Amino acid sequence: MSVGELDLDGLDGDVLSLTPAPGGPPVGPGEVYVLVRLRGRPVGTVIGQVREGEDAAEVLATAARKQLTGFVPDERPAPALLPRASVVVATRERASQLARALDSLLGQDHPDYEILVVDNNPATDQTRELVEQRYKALGVRYVVEPVPGLAAAHNRGVAAAHGEILAFTDDDVIADRRWLSSLAAPFADDPRLGCVTGLILPARLTTPAQILLESHGGFTKGFAPRHFDPRRPPADEPLFPFTAGRFGSGANMAFRASALRAVGGFDPATGTGTPAKGGDDLYAFARVVVAGHRLSYTPEALVWHHHRETWQDLENQAYGYGAGLTAYLTAIIVRRPALLPALLARVPRGLAHALAISAHRDAGEQSVPGEHGSQSYPWPRSLSRLERRGMLYGPLGYLRARRRVRGHRLPWEAAR
Repeated sequence: MSVGELDLDGLDGDVLSLTPAPGGPPVGPGEVYVLVRLRGRPVGTVIGQVREGEDAAEVLATAARKQLTGFVPDERPAPALLPRASVVVATRERASQLARALDSLLGQDHPDYEILVVDNNPATDQTRELVEQRYKALGVRYVVEPVPGLAAAHNRGVAAAHGEILAFTDDDVIADRRWLSSLAAPFADDPRLGCVTGLILPARLTTPAQILLESHGGFTKGFAPRHFDPRRPPADEPLFPFTAGRFGSGANMAFRASALRAVGGFDPATGTGTPAKGGDDLYAFARVVVAGHRLSYTPEALVWHHHRETWQDLENQAYGYGAGLTAYLTAIIVRRPALLPALLARVPRGLAHALAISAHRDAGEQSVPGEHGSQSYPWPRSLSRLERRGMLYGPLGYLRARRRVRGHRLPWEAAR
């Protein structure tokens, strides 16, 4: 399945362009997953079947007009001045992927930003050499975090950053040119906003594992902006604020620096590279919201994510997602015991939710991409079992990780 971008001059307007996803092969005959834009603005995804000899742009435009009928974009004027931003990219021994990500980050249209690469517990000099030889002259800064784990690496970036807004992404993404400005803009409009997350789409759908992950929801949170306010809990989120996975994902998130530092940053006992397996982003989302800040999701802030390619990768992710979910909940209670009654009150619904998101699904119960898909892919029972095993392991993994970082001080505290 090829992946592309279709830009229209309105749903009933002309085709402005059809291009492959960044770095991908040309869109040709076969099944095509396409991001639909209206004059550059992401509004949805569709799948179309392009036959030999057909005009791919017209086939996909017809599918988009049919499936996105009635869509009305949320118009919002651009702020007069974007706050200064710092982009933090944590990485470990993936220099070739990192280079691809940095190339896209250097092309952002934000007028005032810096890029920091945090090399987490490096085993070689490959990342340092890449940054120093190719990117240092372009202003990219290199720092090292010796404590293993994504959260520890992110905290090192928080300590080194100079921006009012701290944006985080991964080394396996390609950022849209408007990504950073779209993440930063909401902060200029709302002084109570503590966090903004954005849209994550698959850069490739070439292997069964990649397609299956996207069929399970992938990292996509939809094309409708959402706003979460702790003073007015959303009626359709009965587990709020403990369903942090609904807020967004760590590959595409930004925080007001003062708000993130005030809640202690990321919990270093969470995240990839620790026994907790994940949950660092979920923990940060929940902590910021619990502290009284608003959180917003905007689909205009887009990154393309390179999903892992193999079945083993998918199994590891399924287990890690389950573990990260319950690890972050454990972290919240360990660090904020006063939240335990509120969490216990939500346990029955929380268990139902956890079982639902990890449930086996037969073909036809979920499609790619989400509600706009035309094909269905079953979610295997083996992956459901792995997610649930991960959920059982998560609290133990967090406690193990917490013992490893006992006595560890936050980088900005250690500098005092």
